[in-house]
Amino acid sequence: MHEHDENSHSDSPLGNRFRGYLPVVVDIETGGFNAKTDAILEISAVIVGMNQKSIMEIEQTHFHRVIPFEGANIEEAALKFTGIDPWHPLRIARKEKDVFEDLFRVIRTAMKANGCKRAILVAHNAHFDHGFINAAAARHDLKRNPFHPFSSFDTATLSGLAYGQTVLARACEAAGIAFDTKAAHSAKYDAERTAELFCNIVNRWQKLGGWPLG
Repeated sequence: MHEHDENSHSDSPLGNRFRGYLPVVVDIETGGFNAKTDAILEISAVIVGMNQKSIMEIEQTHFHRVIPFEGANIEEAALKFTGIDPWHPLRIARKEKDVFEDLFRVIRTAMKANGCKRAILVAHNAHFDHGFINAAAARHDLKRNPFHPFSSFDTATLSGLAYGQTVLARACEAAGIAFDTKAAHSAKYDAERTAELFCNIVNRWQKLGGWPLG
């Protein structure tokens, strides 16, 4: 994260906590593992906030079902894993470009409200979700992608440090967060549990005497 000065300051507790970066927790359900060729089927983004006592909590959740882009690959194994039927007649989905334009707009508004200059992606195994976001932005020539292009916070790594667990369900269990395995692999459910886990780790560090320093 070398775009901002190390001493960058914001009047917002959240803006100060991550040096001008707004954490946005994302989960994406897809038709496969290849970000360039495989469809995005669902995306959810959770925007967090921080009170004056530096306690982080969930503020907003945004969820979209996505129409696969033209020519997208969808693996049958991926559909069996997620339980998503992209062709269900009652599935209310939107075009991928419209979804990302709206989501990016919401994130930029939250950045401004929190005194942040950029967003940083938070996800469980973040490299996966990050790749799909960057691929979608490139596919639709979206110039105002609010996310840092390569830096992210990975809750798999963070929960490995904090709780000795890297699987989302087990990390949530270790953190005392209820996790319904039957509801998992919905982008909204997984994003909200990941956001709870991230907030839990950040708040736990604060209670142990970490940031804010002094």
